[in-house]
Order: sequence, then C-alpha cells, then structure tokens
Amino acid sequence: MSRLAVLKTYKLYIGGKFPRSESGRVYEIVGSSGEFLANAALASRKDARDAVVAARGAVSGWSKATGYNRGQVLYRIAELLEGRRAQFVDEIVAVEGVNSAVAAAQVDAAIDRWIWYAGWADKYVQVAGNANAVSGPFFNISVPEPTGVVAIIAPQDSSLLGLVSAIAPALVSGNAVVVVASERFALSAISLAEVLATSDVPGGVVNVLTGSPAEIAPWLASHADVNALDLLGAGELDWVDLQIAAAETLKRVLPPEGGSSAAAAAPSLERITAFTETKTVWHTKSLI
Repeated sequence: MSRLAVLKTYKLYIGGKFPRSESGRVYEIVGSSGEFLANAALASRKDARDAVVAARGAVSGWSKATGYNRGQVLYRIAELLEGRRAQFVDEIVAVEGVNSAVAAAQVDAAIDRWIWYAGWADKYVQVAGNANAVSGPFFNISVPEPTGVVAIIAPQDSSLLGLVSAIAPALVSGNAVVVVASERFALSAISLAEVLATSDVPGGVVNVLTGSPAEIAPWLASHADVNALDLLGAGELDWVDLQIAAAETLKRVLPPEGGSSAAAAAPSLERITAFTETKTVWHTKSLI
C-alpha cells in the first residue's frame, strides 16, 4: 500500500529558532533528476538583517566561553552528525546524484572536520599568539581574539562539506556567523541547522539562510554590524563589488579560493586566524 508523500517546507535558522522568511517566499529544492524534494525559505534582506542582529547578540557569550568549552561544543556537533549520518547520506545522494559511497565519504569528512577544528579551540591561541621581545622591564604579549560577526557565502558545489568547512573555523575563536547556504544543495544546510538546534551551540551563534547568494550577499557585505566577510562560495558572483562594499565598513574579507569549490576550504589554522584580531598587552616586570 503506497503512502501519501509528506511534502516539506523548510524554514530559516535564526537566533536558535526556525522562522519563515518575512517575505513569505519559498523555492523548490529538486533532486539530481529534477524531481521535487522540498520547499526551502527564500531569505530576504530583512531576514539577513535579523540574522545579523541574532549573531551580534550571541557574540559576547560565545567569545567569553573558554577555548576548552568551545571545543566541547564543536565536538558535540560531530557526535550528533554521526548519529544522523544515514539521513545526510540519503539527502546528498538525492540532490547531488552521487552514489552512496561518495555521499558517505562527504559526510564522514564533514564529521572529521568538526572534530579537527574542535581540537584547535584551546590550542590555536598558543600557536597564533606570542610573547614579543622588547627593550625594557616589560612583558609584551600578543593574543588573538575573535573578530565578531562573520558573514559567509558557503561553497555552492557541496551539500555539507563545504558548509562545515566555512562555518567551523569561524566558530573556533568565538565568532558568530551568518551563513548563506548553497542555493541548489540547501537540504543538508537545513538538516545541519536541526543538528545545531539540538546541540550545545547557543542560539544566534550560527544562523543559516537559504535562498539566493546573489540577492543576500550585497546586504551582508554592506551591513555595518558585520565585522568580516568570507567569500569562499562567491566565486560565481561579482565578488569584487562585494569587497568594495565591505571596505566601506572596514570589514575583514577572505576572497574566494579556487572559485566556489568546497575543495578550496581544506582544514587549516589559517582559516581560524583569518577572522581574529591581535590584542597586544604591555605589563611591567616586578623589580623586586
């Protein structure tokens, strides 16, 4: 006996909640053969602004958490992702048209990437910071700190791995993110948002927008309360104009690497430190 299909309309993930787009717009997510899979929210300028507000409100608490605690939280995401591994494999097979082995390899790589970055959360400061040699009875110490709110255009050619590769390093140092998911492969981004909602990640630390990067990116690039812009997945956009818009509000900008490919976001310490600021502290030495 056949069952009636349960057609889904997915929402955005903003501030730890799942609101509809304020515009009421949706678009269809289709499989590799063109079959309908689900509806996803088509985020608007107002949704992007709401996501930035949520991220700004979450930065303080997340950045004040210890590196050890942030590492535990990122590791918990990996644990939950492992528990839903079969779901993500099925979704990637459906939207990308790859076989189960290829999809499973992508999910496993995404899980491993969360763990890799979790391990750096209480260690990157020792590598990226340093004690500086100075003349005089002083200590001079440089310490990396989070930049703040990071807007990310996720790789457009990857369901899950590219998304994780962009989000995870920004979280390590205590940034909050607003990420525009792959427009075509948004299903895994929505499912990842469900994982985040049931993990230990505080609401607002990660905000997931689905829809058109070409529509949303300019508003994020010009938003005065966004501190940095990761254009990893913006290779097909006019990303030079996005850089110009970002420069008007003095944002840090990470340009596309190798187009919009997820392969360009290999795990690295540089992707962590790309969204950090260096604070240098002077302190007198005791003369006793």
